[in-house]
Amino acid sequence: MHTDADGLAVRAAAAFEAFRDGDGAGMTLLVGEVTPLLWAVARQSGLDHQAAEDVVQNTWLKLVQHAGSVDDPRSVLKWLLTTTRRDSWRLRSRGHREEPDAHDDVREVESDHTAPSPEDAVLAHDEQRVVWEHFHLLSDRCQTLLRAIAYADRPDYAGVADALGMPVGSIGPTRGRCLAKLRAALTSDPRWEMTS
Repeated sequence: MHTDADGLAVRAAAAFEAFRDGDGAGMTLLVGEVTPLLWAVARQSGLDHQAAEDVVQNTWLKLVQHAGSVDDPRSVLKWLLTTTRRDSWRLRSRGHREEPDAHDDVREVESDHTAPSPEDAVLAHDEQRVVWEHFHLLSDRCQTLLRAIAYADRPDYAGVADALGMPVGSIGPTRGRCLAKLRAALTSDPRWEMTS
């Protein structure tokens, strides 16, 4: 677990300050550190993969456009989280996404030579479906916490606690209980044995 001095908010502030001072690597570092948490916030708001991707990308664009309006670099993490939440809610409340252009030619899409075989794709889909069915039966608190931690390369408990409004000390034990519930549900489901 990181100390407060190494917390995500502190690292984000330092990276953002470097960016504003003209160091482009600061933005690269900031994006790498914070994107997993923004992604979790967007997905937890109920957005699908593509909509969440759009919201997170737009959040970064807005930060670049409004970098001068963020008075205190220490508030950049909260600014990013708030922007992501608001845009996610706004998109979700509209209740629809723009459809692809009817004139798009699907033949222009290149084939993926690394794609799995149809059999492997079906097995992977079945396995994912079973996991997500049991995941959605967990409490909202468990779902939110597991999403936030799953999308972070190095979970920063201080940043996760701040984003989710949980005490830092409860994150590890809560995560353990949530994973234990998910594991127990999966092992008791005969479909899981068939896919594993």
